[in-house]
Amino acid sequence: MAIPASRYPALKARQVLRLLERIGYETERQRGSHRKLVSPGRRPIGFAFHGGTEVPPRALRHMLVQRAGLTDEEVARLLWGKRTAGGGT
Repeated sequence: MAIPASRYPALKARQVLRLLERIGYETERQRGSHRKLVSPGRRPIGFAFHGGTEVPPRALRHMLVQRAGLTDEEVARLLWGKRTAGGGT
């Protein structure tokens, strides 16, 4: 079952960049605050980096699931350190 966007946290841009680097993304080029991140075998991600600005949950889900191609289990492990993507309290 997919993790709904409402379960994703809102993270600072700096934190999102660190998450993407942990899964293998690197900055290919940068123009101003806009960066193009690439990783072998994954789709590129365009990222407007404003360090202190929060990235909304829906945008974070789009980056991790739709662009980077992570599974729900991989997202859960990356964000919450969980083995499965189940709900729980």
